[in-house]
Amino acid sequence: MAAGAARRMEDLKARIREADRAYYVLDNPILSDAEYDRLMRELLALEEEHPALATPDSPTRRVSGEPAEKFAKVAHREPMLSLANVVSDEELDEFDARVHRLLDLPPDGAVEYVCEPKLDGLAVELVYVGGELVEGSTRGDGSVGEDVSANLRTVGGLGANAGVLPRLRGASPARLEVRGEVLLQKEHFEAMNRLLARQGEPLFANPRNAAAGSLRQLDRRVTAARPLSFIAYEALGPGAPTWATHSAKLAALAALGFATNPENRICAGIAAVKRWKDEMADRRFSLPYDTDGLVVKVNDLDLQRRLGAASKFPRWAVAFKYPPQEETTRVERIWASVGRTGVLTPVAEVTPVRLGGATVSRATLHNEDELRRKDVRIGDMVLIRRAGEVIPEVVKSIPERRTGAEREFAFPDRCPECGARVVREEGEKVYRCTGAACPAQLVGRLTHFAQRRALDVDGLGEAVAAALVANGHVKDFADLYALPAATWEEMEIAETKAGSTVKLGVPRARRIREALERSRTAVLRRLLFALGIPQVGEATAATLARHFGSLPRFLGATEEELLGVRDVGPETAREIRAWVEEPQNRHVMRKLAEAGVDPAPEEAPRGGAFAGKTVVLTGGLTGLSRDDAKAAIERRGGKVSGSVSRKTDLVVEGQDAGSKAAKARELGVRIVGEEEFLRMLAEPGA
Repeated sequence: MAAGAARRMEDLKARIREADRAYYVLDNPILSDAEYDRLMRELLALEEEHPALATPDSPTRRVSGEPAEKFAKVAHREPMLSLANVVSDEELDEFDARVHRLLDLPPDGAVEYVCEPKLDGLAVELVYVGGELVEGSTRGDGSVGEDVSANLRTVGGLGANAGVLPRLRGASPARLEVRGEVLLQKEHFEAMNRLLARQGEPLFANPRNAAAGSLRQLDRRVTAARPLSFIAYEALGPGAPTWATHSAKLAALAALGFATNPENRICAGIAAVKRWKDEMADRRFSLPYDTDGLVVKVNDLDLQRRLGAASKFPRWAVAFKYPPQEETTRVERIWASVGRTGVLTPVAEVTPVRLGGATVSRATLHNEDELRRKDVRIGDMVLIRRAGEVIPEVVKSIPERRTGAEREFAFPDRCPECGARVVREEGEKVYRCTGAACPAQLVGRLTHFAQRRALDVDGLGEAVAAALVANGHVKDFADLYALPAATWEEMEIAETKAGSTVKLGVPRARRIREALERSRTAVLRRLLFALGIPQVGEATAATLARHFGSLPRFLGATEEELLGVRDVGPETAREIRAWVEEPQNRHVMRKLAEAGVDPAPEEAPRGGAFAGKTVVLTGGLTGLSRDDAKAAIERRGGKVSGSVSRKTDLVVEGQDAGSKAAKARELGVRIVGEEEFLRMLAEPGA
């Protein structure tokens, strides 16, 4: 059954990624929203049913989108993060309570928030140096976007204010990074589609894709002919003024000439947020643009800084999504799904219903407290909805329709996956499996440990991890390094064909063992990410590695020392210390050390030919990979950019270099070949 689920999940991931590329990169949807939701929800349901098969790179867990290949790449100085979604008053209250808890504020003290309509367009970043627009890019994957500077210069605004300004009005900071949304107003979208229909051209699916497609034109004259608007909602940068509040920042953006949203509202406390949210529920349909919710941000920028961010979401903001369609159905059974962290989540299996274009057969009940509060029983008629438009959840039971045959669900006292004792610790909302070798947890942890962005153990995927656990070869990460070659080679794994197995074999076993050998000295940030420490994703792992420099310093850091790390807030610091102090984890870390796992320290940037320089890589290099070349430049104090401009100091030209090299010659930027580049890397002091 697990093998069949794994195959189906891989098929779903491939189809969703293909749809994401068509939607976000090519601006040409190949699935309807309902079809896309159905695929995503099926994947989510399978991940809930088989948590051991869930992977961190699943489309359900990562920001959708990637830079298009037809444009030069731009690395954002600060990541353009996603927002966590909330869909109810209770979840807004929880967000507010979490803000109070993380900031150690009294529960009755009102935090001031700014509410902004959630815009359905294309997020972009504009970089101004000395008041002049020098670069404009799309969000891309959050870290790297597309250089669409020329097209952005043609984008207008709303009302009397301009859109994308070629130059800031009034006093200009040394550097300012302005973020906002490029969108099409409803009337403009309808007019564009009417024109396309008359011309016999394909119509745009929705305003978001129309805006994205218009901005990603290779001919800027096409973009200029489209009635695009730009609304600014963020400003930052090393040369930006020090504002006290987000609302002051928005006012400054308006003073500089940008269009900001007139529907933005300052709310004193979460109760005021909810009142404004309720008022906007009806008003939003009369706005000139599409919106399906509100973005709620902590107004005080010092509080934002203290709250920090996780790998994907800032902790100081959420997006409230207005309730989606709801339906009634019957609960056929309730069962406990075991996740990668050992948490048992109650899942309701319901009579399938069509919900917003998708068929739903499972819905989450979150935890026992929610299960009891909603009084959901096996056999109940319940109201279900898609929480945040993605995850099906049970909203409430309908006791008036009970027949008397309904039964309450009792959490198992033994793990349904491994038979270990299940406990609910005092003060916790969830039940946890106590089995350190629980397959539901271990397979996922091993797969995460070995993934490319962690320790990059090539060949150790889900099927191999499942075989290692099923055969009892591995109880924790450290056991991977102790397995003899013969065990690897003779191990049988599930083949792609249903029901069959095949030996791993000598070549693949050798590849895995060689990768494990290399992983012993991987850089610290990779190991910290690989360990699966709660709240420590890639970005936080890199920040921690740079701050502490070595594994012993990290493991010995106090909570106070952790709070001194950028973007590490109180909750993350507590989670890290709890993980480090857990006896089981200390045992695993000792075993890893005994196995020779000794991560390379994060080096401080060195001097040399690249110190303080902006470098662009173009074409293929034969001596090292693009990632290795980028890392080598950064270790020597340089910055790698995705596009050539007058600010570029050096272009490294490899094989089959494209337009970047031509632009560098046009601008008079120094160009070196691979041989000279390698010589520069080897210079003394570098």
